[in-house]
Amino acid sequence: MEQPIVGYHQDEHGDWVADLACGHGQHVRHQPPFTSRPWVLTEAGRVQHLGTKLNCKKCEEGGG
Repeated sequence: MEQPIVGYHQDEHGDWVADLACGHGQHVRHQPPFTSRPWVLTEAGRVQHLGTKLNCKKCEEGGG
């Protein structure tokens, strides 16, 4: 189920987590060549992606 990004926070390891409208979080790491998300490295990039929809696996699984 796709949910828009409404904010961000960093986990205990310093990795960025997107806060989704549903209340769940999803890591948005930049780990080339596997995952290319250079926008997550800057505040401007993160702000630009507010509202972007990500697939929330917890919602799909019915998790609360």
